[in-house]
Amino acid sequence: MDDINKIYALWLEKTRDDTALYDELAAIQGVDSEISDRFYRSLEFGTAGLRGVIGAGTNRMNVYTVAQATQGLSDYLLEHFPRPSAAIACDSRINSDLFTRETARVLAANGIKVFLFDHIAPTPLLSFAVRELGCSSGVIITASHNPSQYNGYKCYDPRGYQMTDEAALAVYERISRTDIFDGVKRVDFAEACGKGLIETVGAQLEEKFYQAVLSQQRNPGICKGSGLKVVYTPLNGTGNLPVRAILGRIGLDALAVVPEQEQPDGLFPTCPYPNPEIRQAFELALALGRKTGADLLLATDPDCDRVGIAVPEDGDYRLMTGNEIGALLTEYILSCDRSNGTLPGRPLIIKSFVSTGLAAAVAAKYGCETVNLLTGFKYIGEYITELENKGEAGRFRLAFEESYGYLAGTHARDKDGVVASMLICEMAAYYRSRGKTLLQVLDGLYREHGYYCHSVLNFTFEGEAGMRRMPAIMHNLRENPPAAIAGLHVERISDYLAGYALDCAANTRTPIELPASNVMAFDFAAGGVIVRPSGTEPKIKVYVTAVAPDGEAACAQSGDIAAYMKRLIEIGEPLP
Repeated sequence: MDDINKIYALWLEKTRDDTALYDELAAIQGVDSEISDRFYRSLEFGTAGLRGVIGAGTNRMNVYTVAQATQGLSDYLLEHFPRPSAAIACDSRINSDLFTRETARVLAANGIKVFLFDHIAPTPLLSFAVRELGCSSGVIITASHNPSQYNGYKCYDPRGYQMTDEAALAVYERISRTDIFDGVKRVDFAEACGKGLIETVGAQLEEKFYQAVLSQQRNPGICKGSGLKVVYTPLNGTGNLPVRAILGRIGLDALAVVPEQEQPDGLFPTCPYPNPEIRQAFELALALGRKTGADLLLATDPDCDRVGIAVPEDGDYRLMTGNEIGALLTEYILSCDRSNGTLPGRPLIIKSFVSTGLAAAVAAKYGCETVNLLTGFKYIGEYITELENKGEAGRFRLAFEESYGYLAGTHARDKDGVVASMLICEMAAYYRSRGKTLLQVLDGLYREHGYYCHSVLNFTFEGEAGMRRMPAIMHNLRENPPAAIAGLHVERISDYLAGYALDCAANTRTPIELPASNVMAFDFAAGGVIVRPSGTEPKIKVYVTAVAPDGEAACAQSGDIAAYMKRLIEIGEPLP
């Protein structure tokens, strides 16, 4: 604690001119637990950049931690590119504009050309801008769907996907060598703009993005006059303008926007968790949907890289899962491409390995390959880039993760809530024209391929003690793996960190041809469990899959597995 108190005292001294941060630090003087939580570590820079609670301290998001990270990024770019440049954008979160300007100031002070969005912009647009402008990197200030007290700093490489592990480690090493107060170069923002070191991104680039999104339509004009009624909420984030612009251009006549969640607001006053995976985020949209008789509800998260939907069922609305949406989009895109004569030879879809196997079964029906990658859209972006380098980008049809992230087209190399919103509305209008609802189409897929029941458990570990507990739980799972889960025999154990899969019956190992990742998977004859610590939040996620001929049996089995895993994670050791 002595070392932590020394760092705390230094911050008190250095932030005297920063009233907000200084007052926050002065208020916790003598409170060891509060001081420790802010200074026991520095925010770790990884492939998702930085993410943390806004406030004073090395373990917080503030202008000093942002500037230190940017100096490390600048040093890396100057070493690897002859004339580096970077695109910068931000979402609607608290201090996003402040952190954006600080990032621009530091980059410019290091002689790095900055292309800056002068208004909030969605993550996929930043990904598009990096490639379109030929930048060496990109930064978006966002904490995605985290609560309002969080913000983040997400870095991109020149190909438009999030920084790879190797590059992130190199940047982190340079950050670690940078004194947070005295080792950062800065320039006056207005002066940098005047010298052309900081240039505003114009509307022309956004129009190119819109055109790229519109090129992914499968049935242009299907929404016009369809009678489809849609309610949309941007959850006080960046999706409001781009999603509405695209839906208007494809001819969607009846679009109602939730007024309380329309305008940007980093406090998210009506929605403590602005995450379209959570029903609470949909409450106002549900109310408006009931009032207007909407056929479809859409919600995008604050940086508009994820989208969730709800559809009518039994007099109310049912929220559809990311797995269900992914399977539906796979069926829609591949069936339309085949019908339109645009399905290429050797088509493929890409999904994270924790996402539904139903999509793979659907894809196989159309002779389409399914590529399974680690969780993290950077791996998908990297794979698309490899296809492009081989001249095979035309094979790519769709990529998705069960956590509501989708991409069609190669214009972006990250999740794109704008193109996903467009395709979902188009899909709903298309099936409506054929007398079907999305739920009816989904039920047809289940009857054809088996019923897949998925659930995701989230275990949160806040603070210093929580950060220590998470690796202990994963260690226990590796050292004492369960032989059975909820009465289901474990046939295969995959350790993605060690890089092998164990056939439990034969006691043989086969290599896993994916980058090392702190993940454990336990497979049954049908279904399985995957345990993965989050890379951006203090939580462990458990993905449960049960497959059965009918929905009741699959969901009952999924519930039993989830109950077992809940007890296992909470006590951190296998059960009898």
